[in-house]
Amino acid sequence: MTTRHALDTRASTMMLLLCLLWGLQQVVLKATSHDIAPVMQIALRSGVAAVLVALLMWWRKEPMSVTDGSLPAGLVVGCLFALEFLLVGEGLRHTSASHAVVFLYTAPIFAALGLHLKLPTERLSGVQWLGIALAFAGIVLTFFGRSQQTGPAMTTEMLLGDALSLFAGMSWAATTVVVRCSRLALASASQTLLYQLVGAFVLLILAAVVMGQTSIHFTPTVWASLVFHSVIVSFASYLAWFWLLRHYLATRLGVFSFMTPLFGMAFGVWLLHEPLEASFVAGAALVMTGVMLVSLRGTIKWRSRPTSRA
Repeated sequence: MTTRHALDTRASTMMLLLCLLWGLQQVVLKATSHDIAPVMQIALRSGVAAVLVALLMWWRKEPMSVTDGSLPAGLVVGCLFALEFLLVGEGLRHTSASHAVVFLYTAPIFAALGLHLKLPTERLSGVQWLGIALAFAGIVLTFFGRSQQTGPAMTTEMLLGDALSLFAGMSWAATTVVVRCSRLALASASQTLLYQLVGAFVLLILAAVVMGQTSIHFTPTVWASLVFHSVIVSFASYLAWFWLLRHYLATRLGVFSFMTPLFGMAFGVWLLHEPLEASFVAGAALVMTGVMLVSLRGTIKWRSRPTSRA
């Protein structure tokens, strides 16, 4: 069994870089949404990343078996992964990237609740219940504490986007629960990731066709975004995360993951000039505090993919 170490300078630097990349994802999707719909872009990035993961598994001579009993769960997580990013893509059409990244990263809260019900070893402690209460209070504040300065129509539009992003976090949490409670818990990280990427590519391509979101203007910015999402995020950063999980203590790595929403909010304000209302900032602070209490007191094993990834 591999001994997992406390964080050193290399691991801390890698985690800081990963959180920065993950926090930038929604901002880049939002910035290029006029030239390529977020759902279409996520579908294409998933397809490219799936090919890269398959090639890596072939190069490593790592088996990809659909007869080991993992296929049913693999199909489920593929569907959940696609649903998550369908909700993320549609949410970004209605709300800001800053809002989307905060609501998406409520996933550990819902995963903790699901694992509490499914696994005796994942029973929630009093501190974790306090964290859940704080997170839900933050969600309520961000939804209903905003001002009406943007007008009723814009406020309703953002509420829809926020709700879709929140449901995306729930889908991500459901993926984690399925992985932990199925044969995928014994599968390799690459095999689990491949199930998700293939599922997202197939189902999101279909969704883009049905919703009429297949139009693409291949500008230099769009090409750069596709390379960023496909090669750097969906392939390289996920593999780096799994490598870190194999060599370092997961709870220590989890501390850094809470920086992802902060980076997302900062990039949204800086690059997209998104406004941040006081009620949203206060609510986001409650959400992130709650998530931290839940995750640091527990041992949720995010083997399905990075905690701070979408």
